[in-house]
Amino acid sequence: MLMINILIGVCCLQFVIIGVLAYKLYQFSLLIIDMEDSIESSLDLLDEKYKRMYDILQKPIFFDSVEVRQVISDIKDCQNSVLLVANTITKNIGYQGEETKEENSKKEK
Repeated sequence: MLMINILIGVCCLQFVIIGVLAYKLYQFSLLIIDMEDSIESSLDLLDEKYKRMYDILQKPIFFDSVEVRQVISDIKDCQNSVLLVANTITKNIGYQGEETKEENSKKEK
């Protein structure tokens, strides 16, 4: 009789532990989904800004000033940092940024 009571107690304890673990797993999965959505929207914004900077950098400069050249250099640095962040975030997914693709094609030639 004592053995049955111990077995029932252990089973009840296991069900409580499984319930708590299932609840925590559910919370963690919601956190992962929210994080994935925020990263995805951030990557979309970074991609949009990268394309805009790329378009601006393709235009010729008509004003030959040191300040203008410094601003263009800063924009190029920002463009590269945006690309670096996007590539770092997506390095395990297999997505490569435009500059990385261009560098790979140059290396192949």
